Amino acid sequence: MTHQKPADAGGVSGEPTGDRFLSTSPAPPLGLPKKHKRNKYALAISVLASMTSVLLGYDTGVMSGATIYIKRDLKISDVQIEILVGTINIYSLLGSAVAGRTSDWIGRRYTIVFASAIFFAGAILMGFATNYAFLMVGRLVAGIGVGYALMIAPVYAAEVAPASCRGFLTSFPEVFINFGVLLGYVSNYAFAKLPLKLGWRLMLGLGAVPSIFLAIGVLAMPESPRWLVLQGRLRDAQKVLDRTSDSPQEAQLRLADIKQAAGLTENCNDDVVSVPKRSRGEGVWKELLLRPTPTVRHILIAGLGIHFFQQASGIDAVVMYSPRIYEKAGIRNDSDKLLATIAVGVSKTMFILVATFLVDKVGRRVLLLTSCGGLAASLFGLATGLTVIDHYDDQKLTWPVALCVATSLACVAFFSIGMGPIAWVYSSEIFPLRLRAQGCSMGVAANRFTSGVVLMTFISLYEAITIGGAFFLFSGIAVIAWIFFYTLLPETQGRTLEEMEALFGSFFRWRSTMRELKRKKLEADTAA
Repeated sequence: MTHQKPADAGGVSGEPTGDRFLSTSPAPPLGLPKKHKRNKYALAISVLASMTSVLLGYDTGVMSGATIYIKRDLKISDVQIEILVGTINIYSLLGSAVAGRTSDWIGRRYTIVFASAIFFAGAILMGFATNYAFLMVGRLVAGIGVGYALMIAPVYAAEVAPASCRGFLTSFPEVFINFGVLLGYVSNYAFAKLPLKLGWRLMLGLGAVPSIFLAIGVLAMPESPRWLVLQGRLRDAQKVLDRTSDSPQEAQLRLADIKQAAGLTENCNDDVVSVPKRSRGEGVWKELLLRPTPTVRHILIAGLGIHFFQQASGIDAVVMYSPRIYEKAGIRNDSDKLLATIAVGVSKTMFILVATFLVDKVGRRVLLLTSCGGLAASLFGLATGLTVIDHYDDQKLTWPVALCVATSLACVAFFSIGMGPIAWVYSSEIFPLRLRAQGCSMGVAANRFTSGVVLMTFISLYEAITIGGAFFLFSGIAVIAWIFFYTLLPETQGRTLEEMEALFGSFFRWRSTMRELKRKKLEADTAA
């Protein structure tokens, strides 16, 4: 019954689908001439999955203001504040390190539920913390949940999304991180007037509430079709693809590509089949780290590099320590500082929507390079304003204060239109199916480790080289990031997940590879 569908979909039955980019199919899966409406079902389940990112965003935003009151209540030092703020990212390494294997074992969907449950426990522990040690235990538990959530949300969104709007749907985790940051800032301001011992505990404990709704909502989602194929459940995968694709033909093409990537023949159409052992995760780490092909090595460098530079540019220092930045800029009142941080949250949330709607129209590289260049310039402006204030503190100049506020808002705005969402979109789509869970896990680990280092050293750094000097350093790193993105990252817009390998492997010569692939595709289309 189903034996004819792959052939009917595009006339490519029996061809190696991993090379579909070079095939003579008259209907390439991504060059569809008709403009499809966004798949509402894929949109809804991607939103649900991505809402796990609210947990990290809320923790990031709320901790920026809560540390003011935690320091006063628990009588702790700046070094302890650095550790408190930054260690959740180090702890999240534990979660991200095992999230890939967990998601391959129990599925993407139940991994999201597991992440929500872990974060719920962490938020409760932090809300009831009676001392610094108790608070750090809560951070450990919450950090593991964050690591799980950060890895699994973009992977799930990428695996259910049709190619026509994969960038749009895969950028949702960053959208909800920004929304969570804004909620955290608002929570700071709302509870700031409460008694000292109660206020910061409510700020932190409130993070348990969204995790309850997330865990329940996720149960209504289907499992990832790619994970279902890896389990040999072809009929279940077909049902999900039928609902999440733009057309029945695309659903058949996606299933054929996934089967080929999983080591199954295109003629294998039983409801439940046996999948080759290698597709279940054996040898993945060896292929990623010990004996990578040039293609896998290029993908790994791109996937880890984009996450490293996303955080090494210092954006988390701007977001997490914004009250301290505004205090250095001359804003002394707690309420005024917290109001200013709400403006940061609003800016992040507004501009992330720009990237969300443009990522599938203008491509990943345009947004990424524009974002990185703007961030470098904004960090330079922020560093300049803070340096002027440090040198002329007795003159009470107003223009450097205005410059600091404006450039801090510009920093998060530029970050949100590209570097923020594209890191998650890009890394979740470039890894081959057999390496995707573990590859994305490594990307999250690089992201969280770098963020942890930045946050755990920022106060010490600006005390050593001044706060202006710290942001001059971050600006220089952003320039290096721009060069890295420009030279090593090919455009992935409009490719299926199974076609990505053809774009990588030539490193700095990827443009020549792109031209050659376009030429062969044009010849194939002409011959057809």
